[in-house]
Amino acid sequence: MFEQVAEVEARYDELSQLLSTPEVARDPDKIRAYGQEQAEISELVMLYREYRQVVEELETTRLMREEEPSEDMLTLIEDEIDRLQTRQEELEERIRLLLIPKDPRDERNVIVEIRAGTGGDEAALFAADLFRMYSLYAAAQGWQTEMLSSNETGIGGYKEIIFEVRGKNAFSRLKYESGVHRVQRVPVTETSGRIHTSTATVAVLPEADDVEVEINDSDLRIDVYRSGGKGGQSVNTTDSAVRITHLPTGLVVQCQDERSQLQNRARAMSILRARLYDLEYQRQAQELEESRRQQVGSAERSEKIRTYNFGQNRVTDHRINLSIYQLESVLAGELDEFIDELIAHERAEALQMADQPSAMA
Repeated sequence: MFEQVAEVEARYDELSQLLSTPEVARDPDKIRAYGQEQAEISELVMLYREYRQVVEELETTRLMREEEPSEDMLTLIEDEIDRLQTRQEELEERIRLLLIPKDPRDERNVIVEIRAGTGGDEAALFAADLFRMYSLYAAAQGWQTEMLSSNETGIGGYKEIIFEVRGKNAFSRLKYESGVHRVQRVPVTETSGRIHTSTATVAVLPEADDVEVEINDSDLRIDVYRSGGKGGQSVNTTDSAVRITHLPTGLVVQCQDERSQLQNRARAMSILRARLYDLEYQRQAQELEESRRQQVGSAERSEKIRTYNFGQNRVTDHRINLSIYQLESVLAGELDEFIDELIAHERAEALQMADQPSAMA
């Protein structure tokens, strides 16, 4: 492990030298690229340097113990050895965590798709609740959201809603939300007070760049039609709605929220590109490591991941068996406790796999 860290430290020093040269100082692009690379590895390098210092101090302190000190001095030495050993273990753990390969998609913006599942109108209302929850969470993170497409019901719900979230490391946190969300509550339309169980599915897709997903015009069938609003009213009098079918995969995307056919087409292509990127990523991940558990919220979208129980004021994440009895706060966008625990769980599993003999070979 430390041989790998030593190589990273050497690269850090090399970058420091490069950034101090006149040639790089005159090139803003190189300054930005080298500076960003150095910033990404700086925490690991600083921890490694502290680790070496702690190891050196520990060796020196242990030698002092062999010099037959007084009883009082021996007590101080033993206390210092305990402190240094504890710090050494902490640093080792943090360094190992930083060496876990990062998901290359973590820094991307995301496209979130929420669809009502079982439960009719109640499921559509729950989809609207989830949309509000993610919008509030995004705002708290300083991210921006933009509606891409929606299919509303007449009572304030959504059969489907697709929106974009733009911000630093958006995918790194929202990716854990992919899956089936279940709600247990008395619907507003229920007169007998009976609790219903409804579901909605959430898909979180990393936004893809044009250069990463090649889409041939010959692979697309593009249909245009007149947008329809609430209650059957026309959004406008032109054929502005767009439906794009990707013939090789059968994926269909449609957008009608904008008045311009060009805007709807651009949004539909953005959604299609993200879906194709996600399909290809999952295919490659499955080929490379069929037996490895797929990341939370990707290959397991068909599985129930979270339950929102209104009667018990409880939200339970079934992947980590964590229950929080503050349902209103969670629906108001306070998701960090769940997401932080999911990240810790994933890291622990990655460390466990790294410690297996097969992973070390």
